[in-house]
Parts: sequence; C-alpha cells; structure tokens
Amino acid sequence: MMPVTYEAVAGAAWITLNRPERGNALDRSMVEALTSAVRRARRDDVHVVVLRAAGNAFSVGGSLDGFAAAADREYLVDDLAEALHRVVSDLQRMDAVVVAAVQGTAAGAGVPLAAAADIVIAAQSARFTMAYTKVGFTPDCGSSLLTATLGLHRALHLALLNPMLTAQQLHEAGLVAAVHPDEQLTDELERMVAALLSGSRRAQVATKHLLRDVATPHAEGALRRETLAVRAAAGGPDGHEGVDAFLARRPPQFPSARSPLNPDQEPSHA
Repeated sequence: MMPVTYEAVAGAAWITLNRPERGNALDRSMVEALTSAVRRARRDDVHVVVLRAAGNAFSVGGSLDGFAAAADREYLVDDLAEALHRVVSDLQRMDAVVVAAVQGTAAGAGVPLAAAADIVIAAQSARFTMAYTKVGFTPDCGSSLLTATLGLHRALHLALLNPMLTAQQLHEAGLVAAVHPDEQLTDELERMVAALLSGSRRAQVATKHLLRDVATPHAEGALRRETLAVRAAAGGPDGHEGVDAFLARRPPQFPSARSPLNPDQEPSHA
C-alpha cells in the first residue's frame, strides 16, 4: 500500500495520508512520500491542494517505535524534522491554496502539519493534542508558528500541558475554520474546493502570501530553531526516557523532573 496517494483533478491535487492501520504515523517513508506528493503538486501547478487522511486518524504524529529502534535517535529526529519542515515550508510558500481536512486524532506533528494549510476544516469527532513534552520532546514541524494563530498563552498551554482539544474548541480558538458532522466532512470539503476553483487564482494566491508574510515573517528561522531544539531533546536523557516509557505503556520518570511536593509539605520561600 502506498503511504501517500496523489490525484490531480481539474486544478486540484488531492494528497491523502494512507497508512490508516498505523494511524498515519509520520515515519521516514511516509514523510518521503508526502514530500514527493507536495512537490508533484507544485510541478502540476494546481490551484488547490487538499491534505487529508484515510482511516480513523489524521495523523498520530512521529513514529515513536522508529525512534526507539534507531541507533542514533538524535540523527533520526534531525533528519525527520528537516524533511517535515520542507513539507511545511512548501505548503506555505506554494502558489496554491492548501486545505486540510482533519478527522479523528491529530497528535504531535499531525497538529502543525494540518495547521500548515491555509484553511483547516474538521469533523466533529476530531481531536487535537500536541503531546511533544509528554515524551520529553520539544514542538516541531512548524508548531511554534501556531502562536500566530492561537496567541502566545493559548499556544503555550497547548504545548506545555498537552490537553486533548476538540475541533469545536480549536474552531473557537481560530485554528479550525469550520466544523462539520463526520458524515458530511467529505461533501463540505468538495464544496469548499469547488468554491476556491471557481475564484480568481491570482487574487487568492496573492492574498495567501500577503497574509502569511504579515502573520509569520520569520517562519523559516523558526523552523530551523525547532529542528535544533527537538534534536537536542530527542538525544537527551528526558527524550530517551519519554519514548521508552511511551512504548512500555508506563508513566515517564524524567531525569530533569522535580518530585511533586508531599501534600503535607509546605513549599519553601526564599
């Protein structure tokens, strides 16, 4: 089975993450196939790019079992992060309107991958969580750019505490443009694509670039800083413990964590 499928029809490229049995986890082969599909859309000079996924999850994020098996986790994460960042950058810079349709779970890198689109729609059942710090990693794949959409403190809450947010909550926060009943998501997606295709491509693309340049003028630099941060985190003791604990289905014991206060212990004050 192809990890990513590509179909160009009447000016629209439909890119589908296609490993539903693995929750569309973003391992090396998935990211390579996604890179090829996005670049093919650029070569085909399409007006609209649709990013969607097969199965019950949009993407559960990076493949942690792949990290655990790697001889050099730091190198693997660096390589994967750079490849994902090229995808994000291509989606943001291409002369096409990018629409992401999210169903089921979007976790880890799946969240900023969806957010790289110009318009995000979601099924009512969709759920979003960052999950990076849960395994001792730092946010990746352009997730720092979520600050431009959500605002600093909302983005910090999402990144530091990893709440599982509904599509409706992220609609109210400004990331998701529209929420639809699950059974209507495909029809609504097709209607949106048709509406974009019937409009002025020149005006739409110019508008996309104008607004993105205002909202995220330092996007490329942010992506590079994320690569350096997540590489260091993955290669460090907390990153190793986080991945190992996740795969063992046990709570992590991060070396850098401080033990919680005893309920009877009063905090000390300087």
